[in-house]
Amino acid sequence: MIIPETQLRRFTQNVFMAMGCSHEHAVLAADVLLKSDLRGIDSHGVARLSGYVRLWEKRRINPTPDIKIVHETATTATIDGDAGLGLVVAPFAMQVAIEKAKTYGSGWVSVRNSNHFGIAGYHALKAVEQDMIGFGMTNASPLVAPTFSNERLLGTNPMCYAFPAGNYPPVIVDMATSAAANGKLEIAQRSGKQVPEGWIQNGQGNATTDPHALKSGGSLLPLGSDREHGSHKGFGLSATVDILSGVLSGAGFGPWVPPFVSFLEPPVNPPGQGIGHFLGAMRVDGFRPAEAFKKDMDIWIERFKGASTIHPDQKVIIPGEPELEAELDRMQNGFPLVDAVVKDLQELAAKLGVETL
Repeated sequence: MIIPETQLRRFTQNVFMAMGCSHEHAVLAADVLLKSDLRGIDSHGVARLSGYVRLWEKRRINPTPDIKIVHETATTATIDGDAGLGLVVAPFAMQVAIEKAKTYGSGWVSVRNSNHFGIAGYHALKAVEQDMIGFGMTNASPLVAPTFSNERLLGTNPMCYAFPAGNYPPVIVDMATSAAANGKLEIAQRSGKQVPEGWIQNGQGNATTDPHALKSGGSLLPLGSDREHGSHKGFGLSATVDILSGVLSGAGFGPWVPPFVSFLEPPVNPPGQGIGHFLGAMRVDGFRPAEAFKKDMDIWIERFKGASTIHPDQKVIIPGEPELEAELDRMQNGFPLVDAVVKDLQELAAKLGVETL
């Protein structure tokens, strides 16, 4: 089903307001979710909406949070999200980072007691709008086993770096530190398809292509899939995200991160509070004039786009290009939603008493 952007946005806002969110927070939360669908990252868009409702029903999401700074220096801060939607808490934190960067050149904010914050790119791009380099990362449900293990200790733990350019769109490196995001498994489940080998292992640590394997004790693999293909590097990147997002902020970390997925139970006596994020902004003109940097970024982009390729029908893809192409297409032609997601959203509408799609 193809849904127009305005219709899907209104529906999503209404769901958040039915949860008790203010109109302002509902508009912001819907914007974060729809940005994911706009950019073709369907695993983190409205397909996740029922997950937020489920956590709200279990009183794990506070629809009216008192988001506040609990520790601060001139260039850093720690924020307590009061169990609010990460879709609202993270933008608050990124704005704090941006304001600090405006005054001091850079701003770095850790967040605890939050929830799933959508795509990391949404938050990092807010810094790019100010001629800054943006950083965004978060820890997540423990679904990933470190190299040589079959125990789920880490999340997919995405990280994003966003760089402004001049005549070209920004360069956005937005990726999970696992071989695949859990949302990719959910898409395969809804579509009745297997997943590529190297994404997941079963409970005994053997490779599998079954997208349902997590529910029977399996685990996602780090970026690189196995030691011979560099999974220790993915493990290291994931550990970095977990430490900056969780340990530094006082949030849950490792296996104690509260899960977003329905088949995991919240940890008992966790050492921290909620999900953690880490967000940052650096002024480009703290290093050189922003226009000179963006001019050279254009040269960088043009050189890589002009690289010789192995096959004539291939091209080098600049990080962020596929998402931009999807955004331009979907703004004009609407959002394609698979039947399983449409059914899920229609059930939400009936449950919450909001107008259906």
